[in-house]
Amino acid sequence: MRTYLPAILLSALLLSACGGGDGPKEGTLTIAVIPMGTTHEHWKAIHAGAVKAGRELGVEIVWKGPQKEDDREQQIAVVEDMVARQVDGIVLAPLDRAGLRQVVREAKAAGIPTVCVDSGLEGDDHVSLVATDNYDGGVAGAKRLAEILDGKGKIIMMRAMVGVESTGAREQGFLDEIRKFPEIEILSDNQYGGVTVESGYQMAENLLNRFRGDVTGIFTPNESTTFGMLRALTDAGLTGKVKFVGFDTSDKLIQALEAGDIQGLVLQNPFKMGEEGVRTIVDKIKGQSVPNRVDTGIAVATPENRNDPEVAKLLRPPLSEYLDE
Repeated sequence: MRTYLPAILLSALLLSACGGGDGPKEGTLTIAVIPMGTTHEHWKAIHAGAVKAGRELGVEIVWKGPQKEDDREQQIAVVEDMVARQVDGIVLAPLDRAGLRQVVREAKAAGIPTVCVDSGLEGDDHVSLVATDNYDGGVAGAKRLAEILDGKGKIIMMRAMVGVESTGAREQGFLDEIRKFPEIEILSDNQYGGVTVESGYQMAENLLNRFRGDVTGIFTPNESTTFGMLRALTDAGLTGKVKFVGFDTSDKLIQALEAGDIQGLVLQNPFKMGEEGVRTIVDKIKGQSVPNRVDTGIAVATPENRNDPEVAKLLRPPLSEYLDE
């Protein structure tokens, strides 16, 4: 059985997670926003969007999550801590579609509703999902890779992590679409890069060593696998020679797109996820009807369209306006 942190220690942790301040004001709704991790740019954009909505709605945002995206037990503990504190609502990016189900059910039983963002959760204990249509994101990645390969070649898809609904849907969408091109052969689609850049790099290096000389195209389904693969391609002297489509954005991935080392980045709108996640949970708390699903959209950035206003906004969300970094 879990034991909750002492109240004084928990309060200190939560205030630290908010980035300082005076804490919730009396009578103000308190919304806990719990990402899969806290290091990648994707999660920072969700944080910024949540802060924007919090400011505009006059609610207190408590931001806390595991450092690494594979720490299921820590994410469960954070949700339990928020339930113990009796926050008014939870916005959660579940890192395991099955493993977080029970704790969300416990939050519901305590009268605390949960909105999922970024990735789905089994069951119906959460009130809404605010996310990309991840399957369509994978389809878009496949179409872009097939386009730059002229419909023929030998490809690798490096997966992210077992059990994550969002990346799993991207991987399936990619495979279903790429198989429509009879002259494209899949060399490997069953290896996992994990959730850190280092583990992604190591797996990418292994795959490139195994298929060097054969592979002509690559797809990766999230930020860590994309950057890990980029590093491995760079070290192997294969950037630009092997066509590469990834997922998500960061400064280094944008630089690679500008240089032509990446030919496509499938972009989500994590800023919108954070903003709409908070707005949806506040509507629910206030007794308003909320949709079961909010689709935050996708786009594909290429070296050619990267400066288009709508694409540029997704590549570089306005983090500095809302986060102290």
